[in-house]
Amino acid sequence: MTFAPQIKVAATYMRGGTSKGVFFRLQDLPAAAQQPGAARDALLLRVIGSPDPYGKQIDGMGGATSSTSKTVILSKSTRPDHDIDYLFGQVSIDKAFVDWSGNCGNLSAAVGPFGITNGLVDPARIPQNGIATVRIWQANIGKTIIAHVPITNGAVQETGDFELDGVTFPAAEVQLEFMDPAAEEEGSGGSMFPTGNLVDDLEVPGVGTFKATMINAGIPTIFVNAADIGYKGTELQDDINSDTKALTMFETIRAYGAVRMGLIKHIDEAAKRQHTPKVAFVAPPTDYVSSSGKKVLASDVNLLVRALSMGKLHHAMMGTAAVAIGTAAAIPGTLVNLAAGGGNLDAVRFGHPSGTLRVGAQAEQIDGEWSVTKAIMSRSARVLMEGWVRVPGDAF
Repeated sequence: MTFAPQIKVAATYMRGGTSKGVFFRLQDLPAAAQQPGAARDALLLRVIGSPDPYGKQIDGMGGATSSTSKTVILSKSTRPDHDIDYLFGQVSIDKAFVDWSGNCGNLSAAVGPFGITNGLVDPARIPQNGIATVRIWQANIGKTIIAHVPITNGAVQETGDFELDGVTFPAAEVQLEFMDPAAEEEGSGGSMFPTGNLVDDLEVPGVGTFKATMINAGIPTIFVNAADIGYKGTELQDDINSDTKALTMFETIRAYGAVRMGLIKHIDEAAKRQHTPKVAFVAPPTDYVSSSGKKVLASDVNLLVRALSMGKLHHAMMGTAAVAIGTAAAIPGTLVNLAAGGGNLDAVRFGHPSGTLRVGAQAEQIDGEWSVTKAIMSRSARVLMEGWVRVPGDAF
């Protein structure tokens, strides 16, 4: 019996924000994977090491968490006034599918640096020293992201003193602007609030009926009050992820919320759409100890937020969910805004399991409809390894 030899594909393993992923230039992918479809999905699954019934991704580049089971495909932009086209694939850990339904806000911080280093940005747009402004087209959701990337001696500066809770070591700051972040999701009618309300009564069989803010901004997100589902908002990963009953409850909330948002027609479809929507719970400020042992004081934050990604409580905060938090906080009357004290808020600092994060948003109401021109936050990014990934030649 003969077996296909391994092939190698040029790739870079990068950290962006509190996530890690395998980055590819579109032109470097095997020909069969340069177009969307089964071959591309099969290749990325094999690169990451999925599906893995053991849930460890030992035979691939994945790290067995939603934050580390990620892939990115980049190319020179075909759109006017943009530098890079950015496509994000969230790879399921235990199932054979790649979810293309949303963006990764954390890895967005690494797109500009990768693009500059790998020749996807016009050299004339890169200063010898200073800040390079990289215009990114986020292809999953059809939105623009502006990345401000520090440059030293003509190269991307990766080291620095910017500290990001959830990341152990400091690095150079990359500021991101998510332009017009309200997601134009199918079924939502292009509305930031697909139900037409800032707050709804969400009925979830077997769980109850409670208040929810369902918003399409950054990524479709369902916000509920922590107290309404029996939590304080100070929980860490093990408090939720070790509780099978709790995880089942959150997935049920997510499924019924997705139907209300028009993202799916029936709750059974939620299993094939793990990446979106997200579920998060909010609470007013209170003291707690983060996962690193650092004490977060009520006076340090405007509110507390915990969010689930791919069925588990996230160790920090997804960048796209942070955009949703900043956007919802800027709109008086949402659950996020009320947890932060209410009123007009153009920026909030929220507490998450690993510490705190500041995010700002500019919101305005026109003819009764809320819109947000942009959301702003800072992350960092760093190349961890570059070269080739190898996969069996018959894997895709």
